[in-house]
Amino acid sequence: MTTFDKREDAFERQFAHDEELKFKAEARRNKLLGLWAAEKLGKSGADADAYAKEVVAADFEEAGDADVLRKVLGDLTAKGAAVTEADVRAKMSDLLATAVAQIKAGQ
Repeated sequence: MTTFDKREDAFERQFAHDEELKFKAEARRNKLLGLWAAEKLGKSGADADAYAKEVVAADFEEAGDADVLRKVLGDLTAKGAAVTEADVRAKMSDLLATAVAQIKAGQ
């Protein structure tokens, strides 16, 4: 194996590792977002956990964050919560940073 091949393998492993971390961080962010929204919807305990799982599952409908945003914003506005799209996007951004920190900390 040449040095170039070793370098290529290392880049491929790093890319796969980074993609796995990105997936885990986004899934954790979606769970945290679901728990945040569940609180605003008046859910707690098992109901809040079930709602958080619904939010995580919503992310598999299409690529990107639009499906998660649509679900959470739709549910919140349907319940009359005073939340805007900008509020939910900001919370998603904050929670992504929290999720990345939790994953790096091994939680």
